Amino acid sequence: MWTPSLVAAVAAVTVALAQSPTYGVGRTPGDREVRDYGVQIAPDGTGLPAGSGTAAQGRELFAAKCRRCHGENLEGGVGPALAGGQGTLATARPLKTVGSFWPHAPTVWDYVHRAMPFDQAGVLTNGEVYALVAYILFRNRIIDESQVMDARSLPKVRMPNRDGFVPDPRPDVKPAAKRVAK
Repeated sequence: MWTPSLVAAVAAVTVALAQSPTYGVGRTPGDREVRDYGVQIAPDGTGLPAGSGTAAQGRELFAAKCRRCHGENLEGGVGPALAGGQGTLATARPLKTVGSFWPHAPTVWDYVHRAMPFDQAGVLTNGEVYALVAYILFRNRIIDESQVMDARSLPKVRMPNRDGFVPDPRPDVKPAAKRVAK
């Protein structure tokens, strides 16, 4: 019979075992990973690191590291679509992509840097991230294929939905750029 004290004991043992290293889940992050977790990129580009890349460079990287989830033509698959969708946000079936939804190009860099590839997040160099972002922006017809993306040029990219967001009017919410810059 399951008494409250027996249930509590089983729960405590389960929690203790789940936290033990015997399951082999996860790993200790490396020094670079820990350092990079502190990198914060503001929508205005504050915090973007050195490095650069073009869409031509990003094409090969995308094929090798991104295509299996995001599709040959950035149409999506296991992962979401990254291109297309312009003009769909006000429809019954909006397609939220980098080209239709994202308001600031530096935040695309930040997301790719932190979270991609999904199964190996954080392995891309800064230059690889710039090249992949350049390729995604090129495929959305936002920049030219030969345009170099770096800490200077990326914040100057005018995203199609840049004016589609409004500031949060709550007095207790600070704008992201002010939160990040310290």
